[in-house]
This record gives sequence, structure tokens and C-alpha cells, in this order.
Amino acid sequence: MLSVLIYIPIVFFVALFPLCSPARADLAGEMTDCAKLDNNADRLKCFDDLAGRQPPVGTKIPAPVSMDAKAQISDQPSVMSNQWELDPLSRKNAPLVRSHRSSYILPLAYNTTPNRTPVPNGETIENMQNAEAKFQLSFKTKLWEDVAGKDMDLWFGYTQLSFWQIYNSAFSDPFRDTNYEPELLLNLRTDYDLFGLRGRIINVGINHQSNGRTKPLSRSWNRIVANFGFERSNFNLLVKTWYRIPESTQNDDNPGIEGYMGYGEIWGSYYWKKHKFSLMFRNNLRLGDNKGAAQIDWGFPLPFIENDRISGYAQYFNGYGENLLDYNASSNRISIGLILTDWK
Repeated sequence: MLSVLIYIPIVFFVALFPLCSPARADLAGEMTDCAKLDNNADRLKCFDDLAGRQPPVGTKIPAPVSMDAKAQISDQPSVMSNQWELDPLSRKNAPLVRSHRSSYILPLAYNTTPNRTPVPNGETIENMQNAEAKFQLSFKTKLWEDVAGKDMDLWFGYTQLSFWQIYNSAFSDPFRDTNYEPELLLNLRTDYDLFGLRGRIINVGINHQSNGRTKPLSRSWNRIVANFGFERSNFNLLVKTWYRIPESTQNDDNPGIEGYMGYGEIWGSYYWKKHKFSLMFRNNLRLGDNKGAAQIDWGFPLPFIENDRISGYAQYFNGYGENLLDYNASSNRISIGLILTDWK
């Protein structure tokens, strides 16, 4: 900085008292050009070159950075690119296991409208508490990269969602319901524009979800899924659709589930500094018997935790299908806890 200040008077002197010599006039112009440089290091080097100043012996002169290298440094992979390894930088040294959906633990999850009769015309569960714990674990791993030499990868994903009556010590703190959800997804790496959004992924596959219980509390269904991912700056949009594989009436554990869960859902997420804001919406699109659900998420940094991989997490859910056991019962739940930070 001091060196720059020394040259400033010289520039003003040349500007106020132009020299008659053409060579000196050229020098004045070159010095004026140096003064216009915005980068401090480039400006100082420009003046040093004009003055013929050589760096001290032993000083290492940094190698010039190519435009490709600069672009690689500034153009870091987006959240969606990291999640699905969409470009060479995100695929380089990629972990064997990645986050799939959010993984979180909510020690306090309070439902104002708990489902006390999970079996129609069954016995009412009077001892079930409104407050419980809710947690989800979700991961995926890539099974095959560049399938058939094309821009598509085969992934296996697994999600487990549990509801635990942890405060219900009088009844042995039971797990009220746990949903197991494996899926096989073929992900197409895309790059197209749609209404100002950049289409990055299309994944198609098969999904199984069940709660592993015996009748009459058994719940399960199989679906063919197709998901579409878009991004723009710090905003991600995921459109999820599904088709339930039909089952016989005899084997159907949750009849009419499409009337409550619909045929898809939309997730929108916005990333701001270390925060994540998300909104989920789904609807059965039926005018006569309309049902659906919405969920609002907020992931936020915790000042007392130095580990950036863990954030605070608040979640609000309202509607049908929070879990399989309650697919036909409406929940109104507010929860608070911790989430694994998968958006940095």
C-alpha cells in the first residue's frame, strides 16, 4: 500500500506538467494506465515494470493463473451438483456415501392432533402423548457412473423416518412408527433452461415404503417415481411425481392412500449464508375431497457448536401423510432439534 502511495504524486506531477519529449509523453500515458488498475497487486506490478524495479533475490514470483483455473476456483459446484455429482469437480474425490434427503433429530416434536385411532373402528390409544421425538436418517450411494457411456448414473437411496414416544415412560417409551424407504434411481444429468430455471436432474426409478409391522398396523406401498430438479443461484426446486403400483384388495394395507398423499409433491429450498429455508407442498388435486400437506423447514447455524456439519433445525408440518401409520389422519406438528448440514 505504501508503494502505491509513493507513485500517486508522480502520476499527478506527470498529469499537471506534461513533458515535451514524445518518449516521456508515452511514459506519462503508461503510468496513467497503471493508476487505473483496480487490483492492488496488478497496479503495483505495473508501476514496478515501468520503473525497471526487480524483485529482491530469492523472491518467488507467482505463476500466472490461467483463465480456466480462475473459472474453476470461482465456479464452485452448486448444492444440487454436490448432491448428485453433476460435474467433474463434484465427482472428483466424491465420498462413497452422500446425503440423500435430510438427516435430522428432533427431540421435541409436538403434535396438537395425534392419531389416537390408527386402525379404523379399532381401539383408541388413550395413553399416546402429544410430545415425542422424530428423527430421520437418509443416505445414497452411486452404484454405476455413466451408465452405458451416457450422462446418467444409477443410485441406491435409503431413508428411515421414526416417531418415538420417548417421554412416555409409563408405557416403556415405545417407537410409535418407523418407515423404511429404499429406492433405486437412474439419474440423468441435464442442463436446460425452463422459465429462467436451470434443469439439472431427471431421476426415474422404483420406490418401496413400509413400516415393517404386522396387520392391522402394517402399511406399505410400491411406486414408480420421476423427479425433476431445477436451480437458479441460491434457489433449488424439486418436483417429485409418483405412480402407485396397483395391489389386490387382499394385499392392500393402506387403501386409498393416493386420496391423501396425492401423486407428487414440490420442494423449494433457498440457501442464504449458513441458513436453509425449505417449503414442501402436496395435494391430491381433487375438488370434491381435497387433501394435502405442507411442511416448512429452517436450518440455521448454532453459535455454540464449532462443527459446521451440524445446524439447528426447526420444522412445521400440517396435513396428511406425515408417516405411513397416519396416512389418513391429519397432523399439526411443530418440532425443534438438529440437522446434518448438507447444503455447504
